[in-house]
Amino acid sequence: MTARSPYDTLVTVYGGSGFLGRHVVRALAKRNFRIRVAVRRPELAGFLQPLGRVGQIHAVQANLRHAPSVETAARDARILINLVGILFERGRQRFDAVHTYGAEQVALAANAHGARMVHVSAIGADPNSPSAYGRSKANAEQLVLAAQPSTTIMRPSIIFGPEDEFFNRFAALARLSPMLPLIGGGLTRFQPVFVGDVAAAIADAVDGKTRPGTIYELGGPDVRTFRELMQFVLTTIERNRLLVSLPFFLARMQAMFLQYLPKPLLTPDQVELLRSDNIVSEAATSEARTLQGLSIEPEPMQAIVPSYLWRFRKAGQFRKRLA
Repeated sequence: MTARSPYDTLVTVYGGSGFLGRHVVRALAKRNFRIRVAVRRPELAGFLQPLGRVGQIHAVQANLRHAPSVETAARDARILINLVGILFERGRQRFDAVHTYGAEQVALAANAHGARMVHVSAIGADPNSPSAYGRSKANAEQLVLAAQPSTTIMRPSIIFGPEDEFFNRFAALARLSPMLPLIGGGLTRFQPVFVGDVAAAIADAVDGKTRPGTIYELGGPDVRTFRELMQFVLTTIERNRLLVSLPFFLARMQAMFLQYLPKPLLTPDQVELLRSDNIVSEAATSEARTLQGLSIEPEPMQAIVPSYLWRFRKAGQFRKRLA
């Protein structure tokens, strides 16, 4: 029997035009898979096609809130990847609708078509989380595994890379504001992970290198508090700013107003999420459910982040630096 080559295998990537999605599509293209990118606005996903060969990457319309479009995008695919997620709610884009209901529809489509599934969740997933985001992510995991028990679930910590919403956002804020807030005193711990490493782990799952029905936790090599991350940002962009401790209750009050901005700097739900550490668990480490367990050596943020934050320095890349 002739072995099936990657180029004969169709992978549907839901949310493939987003920050993580474009790196996943690139990783899969390098491994010669055929890729169907399922997005709400396929006419805006044309930038993905140069990542592969002619005809290797194709965008189609799908919305996780509409089950028929999810099922249509799954047809003939052997692997389904769900990357869709939102950081705040707007209109019909609710956590339960996108994270929970949407993820379940992808899992049901995978089961109906006999396809394997890779689902991207978050380390903050917890059914008892004070955050609606965290609860919706945990509920999605349960429903996905119930519908398609062989699903591989990836839980990354905060993801960094050239288009990230973390380091770029605070560097931009530091360019305009004389201070940076340390919510809850800045004691919450994070384990930033490079987007390329997360994409490689997902591609490994597509290759069948992960254990079915298993939750992997993906973190970088360093654990840092929120305060330490803000200090790292300021050092990288060579700016002096005050780091002001902001108790959770005051942060929540401010977030009540900030949440109505077109792209909120902070929401009350995000404040609740910051009450818990965002790091790989000891259980995941001991059971090899990590990047290292997949033989991926994670990139440190010090090696990547300065390469795209230089634009926030006073004179950009042309600033003379002391030896």
